[in-house]
Formats: sequence, structure tokens, C-alpha cells
Amino acid sequence: MVVQIAESVYWVGVVDWSLTHFHGHELSTHRGSSYNAYLIIDEKVVLVDTVWTPFQDRLLENIREVIDPSKIDIVVANHAEVDHSGGLPAVMRNAPDATLVVSQKGKESIEGHYHQPWNFKTVKTGDKINIGKHDLVFIEAPMLHWPDSMFTYLTGKNILMPNDAFGQHYATAFLYNDQVNQEELYEEALKYYANILTPFSKQVLRKIDEVMALNLPVDMIAPSHGVIWRKDPLQIVEKYREWATQKPEQSAVIIYDTMWDGTRNMAEAIGEGMAQEGIPYKIFHAGLTDRNDMVTEIFKTKAVIVGSPTFNQGVLPTLSPVLEDLRGLKFQNKIGAAFGTYGWSGESPQVIEEHFNKCNILLVAESMKAKWQPKAEELEKCREMGINIARAIKSE
Repeated sequence: MVVQIAESVYWVGVVDWSLTHFHGHELSTHRGSSYNAYLIIDEKVVLVDTVWTPFQDRLLENIREVIDPSKIDIVVANHAEVDHSGGLPAVMRNAPDATLVVSQKGKESIEGHYHQPWNFKTVKTGDKINIGKHDLVFIEAPMLHWPDSMFTYLTGKNILMPNDAFGQHYATAFLYNDQVNQEELYEEALKYYANILTPFSKQVLRKIDEVMALNLPVDMIAPSHGVIWRKDPLQIVEKYREWATQKPEQSAVIIYDTMWDGTRNMAEAIGEGMAQEGIPYKIFHAGLTDRNDMVTEIFKTKAVIVGSPTFNQGVLPTLSPVLEDLRGLKFQNKIGAAFGTYGWSGESPQVIEEHFNKCNILLVAESMKAKWQPKAEELEKCREMGINIARAIKSE
């Protein structure tokens, strides 16, 4: 299906309803995704981005509904990752005379992926290419979220095509932000930001300021995944500015795994103590909960409390990916605490605390551990621990 999004500008992408995981299995996509590509018909014909390789034939079919692919003069690759560039070989075979426009880093990464002698043209921030009545303006956006990333802006139509920025993994029946469920839309936009862009938050703030300083009118933001922002399009830019500051809510996330419910009982007692102080919290069983959903909740919250039985002198394996995400995503402005049960050596709370220290998560309560099943007095200490964490949250 082809959708005309402006006069002589067409969405020629693909909606992938069946996608359940992305980046291998690193990111869950409960609501599918889309691979957005944009065809511009002017004196020159331009294709901005392609699609993931399995959908390359459908991309070409969509283009043919508008124009013969051989008439494409310019292909813009805003980013080399294969969910955006996988269709490039097929497109370039059908448009052998087309110029491939990339950032300098994009030339390196596209060549590294495909090893083809295409006709490359590299651009930098502020460069323009006239295509007839309109210009393409390019804005480099390194580390949003790859070194090669860039934005493409179409003058006259005032359309910003920022590739991964401002997108969501969200398959929908309709193309625009004002046509879809707003709660779902922002859930997916936040999940995308929290799990992918969090470590680049400083760059996000700088890039937003840089783009806004160009004073380009923006009537539409057309990312490479999810819906197109046409109603109040800068609302997602302001949300990114808010998220990039990483100012957490006054709330907590308690994440645990358990063998025989002892650690679960401790987690619930800690939560009870927090509730006594009026601090909302959520409890997640790491072995049964989607990791990316937990990361999104961690992003929003102030306190992260992690508990595990001691297993092989460490934590249960289900918790390791979450702890690694805390390190890799470089969350800011977090406080934390650790707890757990044990039968012999009891190292798990210490292991968690050591990891928190590496992640610059401030420890605000002494760790709590119980041998075998926690006794009533130990559960009471867990409630006291929850109270102390809640007071630390309120004092921030």
C-alpha cells in the first residue's frame, strides 16, 4: 500500500505486524513495527531510506505504483543498519544510475555492509541538494543512534525525515499520530527511547538545540519506524527533550528472581514499607517479565531495588541481563538497594551493590539478606528498608 503524505511525496514502506523481537532478540516489539521509506517526485526523483531485506520486493512494488524505479535519481541512506538499508541492493540494481547520498560515516558503514561500487555522495550538516522546486537539507546526527546517522529535510513541504529518531516500533492500521491510540503510541515511543537512546541523552539535547537553531519550519516528522507525526509534530521533540534530562518520577521498581519464594516475600515486604510512606512501586519477577519492559519502567523511576538468591556465589542468571542494561544504558539520577536469600555463602546482595557502584547508582539503604526463608523479624526489617528508601526518594 502506498500513501501520499504530501503533494508528490509518498510513503512506500512496509508494516510488519508479525515482528516480535528486534536487533536479534535484544529488543521486544510487542506491537510489531514498520519500515518507512519515502519517495519524492520532483524534477529529480528521490527515495529516502529503504526497508529490511525480507521486504525489498514489496518496497519495489510500492515504488512501481508511483514511478518506474529506474527513474530514481537519488537514494538517501540516513543510516546503514539493515532494517533501513537492507533494500538498497535491490533498489540500486533497479536504479543503476542513482546517486547514493550518505554521511561520511555512512559511506564507511554502507560500504562495509554491501561491498558495492555505488555512486556515493557524502554530505555534512547544512549541505543542500536541489531536486527541482525543492531542496534536500542534511543534518548529521551521530550516535542517534549510530555514528553514521543523519536527518534529511525536504524544503517547501517542511518534512523532517530523521530515520530512527522520534520513531517507535509500532505497527498500526493508520499512518499518522492523530489516528492511533495515544497511550499505545507514547508507550512505544518511550520504550524506544529508554532501550535505545538513553545512553546518548546528552547528544539528544545538543542535537535538538542544533536543529531548532536552524529555524526550519516543520509540518511533519516522518521517522523510519512507526507513525508519522503530522498533528503538532514537535510534541515528540519536546518529549525527547524531557526524556533526555532523565528526571525520574518519585517511584520505585523492585526486580527480583526467586527459587522457593523467599526472595519474593522480601520484595513484597520492601514494597509494603514504601507504600506506608506513600511512594508508588512496581514489582517484577525477572524470570517471567520482558526485560525491555522492565528497562522502560527503570527509566521512569527514581529507585531501583534488586534482589536474588545467591547462586554460584552470584545472582540468578535471569537478573544478569537487567544488571548489564543498567550499566550499558548509563541511567542517570538513580538510587538503589539490594537484597536476597541464601543457603550457604550469601554473596548476591554484595554482587548487586558492586554492580550498582559501577553504574553510579547511589546506594541509600544497607542491603538485606535472609538465610533460607526469611523470618517474621527479617521481613519487618525489609519493610523498614522500604521505608528508608521511600524517604530517600522524597528527599531528592
